[in-house]
Amino acid sequence: MERRTPPRTKEGWYILHDFRTVDWDAWREAPDHVRERALEEGAAFLADCERVTDAEDGDSGLFAMLGHETDLLFMHIRPTMADVEQLERRFNGTAFAEFTEQTDSYVSVAEVSDYVTDAYFEEDEEVESAGLSRYLEQKLYPQIPDAEYVNFYPMEKRRQPEHNWYDLPFEQRSEHMSSHGDIGRSYGGKVSQITAGSIGFDDYEWSVSLFADDPANIKNLLAEMRFDQSTSKYAEFGRFYVGRRFDPADLDAYMAGDAVPAEGDADDAGDHPHAEGHHDHGDADDDHGHGHGSDDSHAGGPPGSAGGDDVRGELEDLGVYAGQPHGEDVHAVVLYSAADADELFEEVDGMRTNFDHYDTHVKTAVYESEAGADDAETAIVSLWETDRAANTAAGFLADLPEVVRQAGDDDGDSWGTMGMFYTVKPDHREDFTGTFEDAAALLADMDGHRKTDLLANREDENDMFIASRWDSREDAMQFFRSDAFSEAVEFGRDILTDRPRHVFLA
Repeated sequence: MERRTPPRTKEGWYILHDFRTVDWDAWREAPDHVRERALEEGAAFLADCERVTDAEDGDSGLFAMLGHETDLLFMHIRPTMADVEQLERRFNGTAFAEFTEQTDSYVSVAEVSDYVTDAYFEEDEEVESAGLSRYLEQKLYPQIPDAEYVNFYPMEKRRQPEHNWYDLPFEQRSEHMSSHGDIGRSYGGKVSQITAGSIGFDDYEWSVSLFADDPANIKNLLAEMRFDQSTSKYAEFGRFYVGRRFDPADLDAYMAGDAVPAEGDADDAGDHPHAEGHHDHGDADDDHGHGHGSDDSHAGGPPGSAGGDDVRGELEDLGVYAGQPHGEDVHAVVLYSAADADELFEEVDGMRTNFDHYDTHVKTAVYESEAGADDAETAIVSLWETDRAANTAAGFLADLPEVVRQAGDDDGDSWGTMGMFYTVKPDHREDFTGTFEDAAALLADMDGHRKTDLLANREDENDMFIASRWDSREDAMQFFRSDAFSEAVEFGRDILTDRPRHVFLA
């Protein structure tokens, strides 16, 4: 008898979906002071969970659920099973918990299997691709995406005489998963997910949490996947839940039947602890064959964390327009690759076709060095109207060949600035490149300067992109304060078709 070998897995963080119903009769009958204490303790506990005050790392989210099965979902992601077990008990000790009942729950663990890569499982083997490495780390250590709606369901692979997933050879299972993942990738930027294994932990084999700002996108994705054979022949599902995320500070509004987010919160979304720095997690090659979207990656990182806001303010004081954190009116993803530029462009062009389906996509282009030096890197720049869309695109772009780094992901030993979209009037292109050569010679003699490259869009030679690298922020600022930079700004007023957009990345 031939024995099937299960895929090898590496486990990451543990996940608890804690579903609660509210005893509304008891809540209405409780004295005001009892309800006030319950709200205070409940909101404080949930806010601490989202701030992850209880563990070294992780994430938590609070959701208002629709339908009769449950009212609230607490989703907790922590490094160990003990961490999530303790959170479950700690909530039960709050005064708010007295008005709730745990009607359902699900325990699972984030994992990577050798369906995706064998790099984790072969002795002395390393993940060579920077994009793949980021993808795997984010799959093992997920964060809850910054999206309004959540959809949760457990699932498993069918084990029936006619269709038994576990009797299929590895190659056939991989082929099914690849086909399924193609559907998921087509929803990149619209739907993201966190998937985790639960064999031996709960009733099904995997948990799936989908996230989107438009819940119809979740419905459409799942409907399309129903027609894929990996689902139609080999998938079984548990109960589906859907809900909306809200801030723990709005727990009182939720219990009062008021709108959440509470009035006035919508304009202050950036103040939410999860409004920045979150990643859209999807998976083109999940172990159970569900590929719902792109994995996330840092879309340049928040410049404010490295003094970006201060830099823009200082430049404005010098009379230099410095744009928004990620550009004038866009969010930017910038990656550098050592691959052949023709091969890279072909790959990017294929991705761009999918990106163009989304209203939030501004442009994606490949920029090549004007100097053509042997050590010159090719830049891939992708611009989006929202941070979430840019983060999702970054997951796809990170899989491009020979990606060596992503802007904003440096080790902290240097500081980078980029002036983007120096769109030059065609008659003045040579004037611009000549001035850049003069500036490059000046920069070479400046303390703290490491490298500055001028790159041009392969499809529009008048669309320029400048990337600089410095030892520190202060070294870069010395140049911005110099007479030479002021003269360059004045020079640009005559030869540029519009003012440049600047992006600052530490």
